[in-house]
Amino acid sequence: MKIYHHIDEFEAVNNAVVTIGTFDGVHFGHRKIISGIKELAAATGGETVILTFFPHPRMILYPEDDSLKLINTIDEKATLLEQLGVDHLIITPFSRDFSNQSPEDYIRDVLVSKIGTKKIVIGYDHHFGKDRAGSLADLLRLGPLYGFEVVEIPEQDINEIAVSSTRVRNALLNNDIEHANAFLGYPFFITGIVIRGDQIGRKIGYPTANILIEERYKLIPADGIFAVKVHIDGREYKGMAYIGHRPTVNGVTRNIEVNIFEFDAEVYGKRIRMDFYHFVRGDIKFNSLDDLTTQLAKDRQAVLELDF
Repeated sequence: MKIYHHIDEFEAVNNAVVTIGTFDGVHFGHRKIISGIKELAAATGGETVILTFFPHPRMILYPEDDSLKLINTIDEKATLLEQLGVDHLIITPFSRDFSNQSPEDYIRDVLVSKIGTKKIVIGYDHHFGKDRAGSLADLLRLGPLYGFEVVEIPEQDINEIAVSSTRVRNALLNNDIEHANAFLGYPFFITGIVIRGDQIGRKIGYPTANILIEERYKLIPADGIFAVKVHIDGREYKGMAYIGHRPTVNGVTRNIEVNIFEFDAEVYGKRIRMDFYHFVRGDIKFNSLDDLTTQLAKDRQAVLELDF
């Protein structure tokens, strides 16, 4: 898959089959659409193109609102789309200037001139252009003029996508990891850089890798202990992850850290991926580090007994 970080980097391709959206989660509903555009491209000798935007439009149009939390970072989304066999991913910067294009300018200059769209697969509720005035009706009206065909995604499928995304977010925020993964079709994961912590875990026999999530908009599950798989340098390890404020040691910041089983190498500064499989227990304040250590032994055994 070729990735473009601006629409101007893209050169129009023959028989481009295009769809547009945020594709947050790249879950079963999204995969149905991607499967559809791949079939259309295969039937016409064309290539699949996904147009998405970053930052998310809400970040630009409502900068004071920091409540937006996304299932995937933009890099995680690109990884998932590549695994599905998409040919081209255009990540165009969303800006107020971009949003102020008239619907027809957007169709003519972006979809036709820049991308070379021959088929566009789009939902009934898709809006674009200044004040979001452009709609499916404009695409249907202008398609014959500019030489592209519009394939409408059924309302039922669009609603299913919205419901699935909401269910994933709610499940993660309630630590219902199994249901979140079922909706996604893959284990929910986070990626981040390993940073140096205060070494408390090492002192009590459970060293952890502290993970910095650089993207503030990334959705993080609720606090607790989780059964995870950790990917480092192309290898996979089981482990138990912790999310929380470390109340036993009067912690202030919310930490994300993982005790990696059968692993003792130096990982500071490395980017790692952590796949979530099961919720083990909630966060608890213990009376002492000895009590915490005793519980961690139980947690480790509980994780080892899980089938994942």
